[in-house]
Amino acid sequence: MTKHCDVILGLIVLIAPIAASAQSLGFGGNSGGTPQPINITASNGIAWNQNARTVTAMGNAQAVRGKVTITADQLIAHYQPKPGPKPAGGAAGTKPAAAPDALSSLDSGESQITRLDAVGHVHIFTRTDQAFGDLAVYHMALGELVLTGHDLKLITPNDTVTARDQLQYWSKARKAVAIGNALIVAKDHRSIAADRLTGYFVPGAAQTATQSSANATPDQSDKLRKVVAEGHVVVRTATDIATGDHGIYHPATGIAILTGNVHVTRGPNELAGQKARVNTKTGLATLLSAPGQRVEGLVLPNSAPPPKQGAAKPPQSGAKPAP
Repeated sequence: MTKHCDVILGLIVLIAPIAASAQSLGFGGNSGGTPQPINITASNGIAWNQNARTVTAMGNAQAVRGKVTITADQLIAHYQPKPGPKPAGGAAGTKPAAAPDALSSLDSGESQITRLDAVGHVHIFTRTDQAFGDLAVYHMALGELVLTGHDLKLITPNDTVTARDQLQYWSKARKAVAIGNALIVAKDHRSIAADRLTGYFVPGAAQTATQSSANATPDQSDKLRKVVAEGHVVVRTATDIATGDHGIYHPATGIAILTGNVHVTRGPNELAGQKARVNTKTGLATLLSAPGQRVEGLVLPNSAPPPKQGAAKPPQSGAKPAP
């Protein structure tokens, strides 16, 4: 049975609690206690299909759960009956009888949403963070969001992340992945790019029980703890460009360690090796020598100072200084 509504409707769906302290854009709800409802509204109606077990909100659709809001051209909620004893008087697999309000069985808490799809002009946001794309798929039990489409973007108070192919987000693991021409740009314009970037977060400043979401501050957004970069890694500072095959970046210190086919360039000067340490805050890039390997450099006279190499070995005792 499908029920169409010609006015803006609110659908309140109670589902089982998912993840504790979910990352800012996670849609899992609170941990323990009373499950959080999802409020779905739309300007062109809401259709409930009992056979497909979907609820579709059409036209300027919006879903709100706690501090997270999703807007899109269309929202599709997939649901399943909650596990447990079957209601008395009904055999397994029997269709529910038509009710005056066809949405009542969802409101009663007998079902749970397993997946939420947002289609077209997707915008996901909280007070501090927001993401954009063409298609978003939330897998509730996994706490997973996959965002695809053109102009993929994730904006936090401290960083902007863009990607060509996908933005993935795990609220339980506090992890985000950008795939395809991935780029992170800090608010002070430091940046790191790669084929694939994986960011790991830690919770921001804890919110007290008396604070409401309306009183949240940007400092309460989750903080980026570490970034793992894979493939065609490029780290840019105010003076240097460092490239390599792999990289690990720690935003708190501004230190990035690059390995594999490393090149550090400042103006026309370039050093090459297998490992480099880049301080994105000071702009200093240091090429590090590895055991059994050599570093190479190209330095043009009367140009800017070249990137710094690893510390030279001290002269042996008794050795005369070079003339």
